[in-house]
Amino acid sequence: MPHFLRAIRFDPSDTHVFTRAALPDEWAVPGSAVFACGAYGPLADIKGKGRQAFVSGFLGIGSFGFSTLVCIGEARPDEVEATSKGLAGYFLSDCGAPDVSSARQAAQDEVSYALELAADVPLNTLLAMRREVDETGNIREQFSVVSAPGETPHARIWDVVEEE
Repeated sequence: MPHFLRAIRFDPSDTHVFTRAALPDEWAVPGSAVFACGAYGPLADIKGKGRQAFVSGFLGIGSFGFSTLVCIGEARPDEVEATSKGLAGYFLSDCGAPDVSSARQAAQDEVSYALELAADVPLNTLLAMRREVDETGNIREQFSVVSAPGETPHARIWDVVEEE
């Protein structure tokens, strides 16, 4: 099965930093097309929670909310297809796609990009993203693996001892 991006939430912070947080375990894509199409207004004018979504949010497909982190999971082909169809509908209804064909193509491009991004990454790997506008006005994304804390556990600060 192909590897794909899945929204993950370790704590409630996404519900505070984004206008709408992605649901845990829903499929996700990087989502830059949402910003490129102007759904949040001109890139230079995005502020507050919208800005946070632009800088570091993966787009959850279903809720169309954002997630700071994604986990690599396995998706069945029918799940990938449903993700593409759902995203096409969102592009048509919320992002101003001019027609169904354009929305489908944009969604397929975004889903293909997510598949390519996840293809050679081990299952359960956590990814974060940093998105910015470069000097030519193009959106650039950088992805990084979020590593688990080191092999050494934190220092023990107390012991539990049975009393006699």
